[in-house]
Amino acid sequence: MVPEPNKILMVEDEADIQIVAKLALESVGNFTVHICSSGSDAVAELPGFDPDIILLDVMMPGMDGPDTFKAIRRLGGYESLPIIFMTAKVMETDREYYHSLGASGVIAKPFDPMTLSDQIREIWNQHHGR
Repeated sequence: MVPEPNKILMVEDEADIQIVAKLALESVGNFTVHICSSGSDAVAELPGFDPDIILLDVMMPGMDGPDTFKAIRRLGGYESLPIIFMTAKVMETDREYYHSLGASGVIAKPFDPMTLSDQIREIWNQHHGR
């Protein structure tokens, strides 16, 4: 049986979103959250944190979300790690693209801090066939 997720790596360049999400995920969801402000930081820090799941912003300067996603998948041992895109770009064509990359789910911004943890757990359960 797959355990519940505990550790989340959040890749987000906007400080206000980082603060709100981290507070919500830690206080409401009882997750341990590590934040990276860029895709390159996430790729570098991923092995040291070893998360259960990744929340990945789509639009970031430098390495954007899809490029970060691809870079993570190229790292050994992270081919099946659940990755959820968090984005304001949630048209059906956008969602189809994220899923075609292999994303486990998409959470729309702005998100509800009170239900964010539940959304993550729901995507986690779907990813693991529960």
